[in-house]
Amino acid sequence: MTRPLRDVPARADALLDALGPALDGTGPALHVVTAPSSATDRRVDDDVALAVATSGSTGEPRTALLTARALLASGRATERRLAGPGRWLLTLPVDHVAGLQVLVRSVLAGTRPVVAPDGPFTARGFVAAVESFPGSSDDALPRYTSLVPTQLHRVLDDAAATAAARTFAAILVGGAATSAPLLARAQAAGLRVVTTYGMTETCGGCVYDGVPLDGVRVALDDDDRVLLGGDVLLAGYLEPGADAVGSGPFVVHDGARYLRTSDLGRLDGGVLTVLGRADDVVVTGGVNVAPAAVEASLARLPQVADALVVGVPDDEWGQAVAALVVLTPSSGGSDDRDVRALVRAHVARDLGPAHAPRHVLVVDAVPLRGLGKPDRRAARALVVDRLARAAHGPAPSPAPARPSTRSQP
Repeated sequence: MTRPLRDVPARADALLDALGPALDGTGPALHVVTAPSSATDRRVDDDVALAVATSGSTGEPRTALLTARALLASGRATERRLAGPGRWLLTLPVDHVAGLQVLVRSVLAGTRPVVAPDGPFTARGFVAAVESFPGSSDDALPRYTSLVPTQLHRVLDDAAATAAARTFAAILVGGAATSAPLLARAQAAGLRVVTTYGMTETCGGCVYDGVPLDGVRVALDDDDRVLLGGDVLLAGYLEPGADAVGSGPFVVHDGARYLRTSDLGRLDGGVLTVLGRADDVVVTGGVNVAPAAVEASLARLPQVADALVVGVPDDEWGQAVAALVVLTPSSGGSDDRDVRALVRAHVARDLGPAHAPRHVLVVDAVPLRGLGKPDRRAARALVVDRLARAAHGPAPSPAPARPSTRSQP
């Protein structure tokens, strides 16, 4: 049996009106789009509820077909892991699965989400959205929201926003790795933060604080790639031939179907630690360097507020480790040479000399893409351009040496 697939604009109001019928099977499946398409008369299997574009984390961007069963399994498992059904604040765009899941969880709970103001996320807008929550009649319902690390930073930088964030029973943080210092800062401020890991193909976050949700299976393959399976896994892709086992991102492991991600991981007693993307590994002088490990080391330096590590071509070493570093306000604005010496010495002590960045750029903000994901391609291009200018022209002046490259979530 099949059902029609209807384009729906990526707006919370349009989706909320159509999402219930899509989930219970009384309406068409929904293709979430940011621009009108010319496609007509499309049909999908009758268990499919949503068609959502992926970010390309597991390869080429595709359109994931998410079943009602998988979406409901994800929503119910989230309720069990948190404090039960609640009222959600939507701060994320709904053309991404994290924003869509806020709507799905709201439908499951029988509540209407509070929607943050349109435009770039701001602390003031966050406070205004929290103040618009229903009053005393709904006090028994726990409050939840879902943020990316960039948004959490902005909340913690504002006293009023931090106070508003304390009213939430849980704040899910995902979309990109959350640094240990940011988590520590949030916990010290009294925020109940839950880190999430997942992707569009798993109906969003499916591992909370390293522990899989009910019905989710996590394994590692022989190369330590993270494998995700279970109740939340997508049915397939809208694009023909993209979901065949063995020819795409799907594999059979221990007799079950899994999504083979691009992430490296470690499992300790059932707790997953994501070590970064496999294709981000820098091979320098024959040594494999995981950028995530170097970034975690840099995060322990009190002078470093944020860091992004990439590999760049090097005639001698094959690749060289390069770091973009954002300094804390209290660091005193040290120049790149001082920061490079500090960074190299610290990482060499922490992880070994091969991991110490050979190139260090001080920037106002690391480049991001999508929902706060680090943009390593842009970072690599920035380093390569800086090295080329240093080799073939006068050294850049201090002012443009610190470009503000942070995108708005």
